Amino acid sequence: MKSIYIVVITLVVGWLLFQTFQPSLHNPKAVPRPIEARGDLAADEKNTIDIFRNAAPSVVYITSIAVRRNLFSLNVYEIPQGTGSGFIWDKQGRIVTNYHVISDASRLEVTLADHSSWKAVLVGAAPDRDIAVLQISAPADKLRPLTIGESKDLLVGQKVFAIGNPFGLDQTLTTGVVSALGREITAVTGRTIRDVIQTDAAINPGNSGGPLLDSAGRLIGINTAIYSPSGASSGIGFAVPVREVNRVVPQIISQGKLIRPGLGITLANRNLSKELGLEGVLVLRVLPGSTAEKVGLRGSTQVRDGLVVGDVILEVNGKKVGDHDALRDELERHEVGETVILTLMRDASTVDVKVPLEAMN
Repeated sequence: MKSIYIVVITLVVGWLLFQTFQPSLHNPKAVPRPIEARGDLAADEKNTIDIFRNAAPSVVYITSIAVRRNLFSLNVYEIPQGTGSGFIWDKQGRIVTNYHVISDASRLEVTLADHSSWKAVLVGAAPDRDIAVLQISAPADKLRPLTIGESKDLLVGQKVFAIGNPFGLDQTLTTGVVSALGREITAVTGRTIRDVIQTDAAINPGNSGGPLLDSAGRLIGINTAIYSPSGASSGIGFAVPVREVNRVVPQIISQGKLIRPGLGITLANRNLSKELGLEGVLVLRVLPGSTAEKVGLRGSTQVRDGLVVGDVILEVNGKKVGDHDALRDELERHEVGETVILTLMRDASTVDVKVPLEAMN
């Protein structure tokens, strides 16, 4: 009996000691810990915040809508085809985006930063450059165009900022640096887009068509593509440089399309040139009345035993051109009416010919 008392007393004392030294989970005296002041934001944080606040009202959300027919009732109905981003180009309501964002749409809708939605119409596009221009009828006080920057003086390592609407969410900001310059990507037409900016700023589905900005908040490119087997950002994104955008967009606005400078010739494909062992671009035909005809360029002639080779274009203004794309890229660095110097292989010798560029459809 005595031993039972000892055990009970021991348990009671132990419980009292536990209560004394073990803080209660529901101690009414517990209060929130004081918040320690963090101090002012760092200068680079302030800059990032300012860039987003200033640029966000210029970024739009684009919904492309397709028309479908019900197989049973034959009724026509609309379904969302895809989404993307874009940005306000001017106070007249023109919106710039990627061509691949709107290419298959039957109807387009643009949502501004204030969540107002507007019907959009296609002004024109340059599919080879993955650029398109839309028009909305929003009042000028709702439209804040982005400030245009420069892409020719970009440096690897400088900060960049991407704004868009990934996954249909509200506007988001991702940051990174210029990872590389002079990259190449393929447009939806299969044409190579050259001099592209590579960045590690996250570019997710829905960011396409949105702006890439420098640390001054100026437009330096259009976010166009990501390199990722899964379709999500993997740290390798690409943007069409603003220099190309600023060249193409005014032409689309005034002409509805990109007016290409050309020579008025038909070119052989790469396989034929390779079969003939030629380095450069073979001229197959010179169009009647073209500037090429006027300066005496020679086309190729089909004969019974094969092909009499005409002029082979080796260089444009001293820059080598190895194929059709390279030749077009060099010509498109110039304006219609400008004169270029072609270095030709003609009758086993080289010759330089000056050719004025003409407008080509």
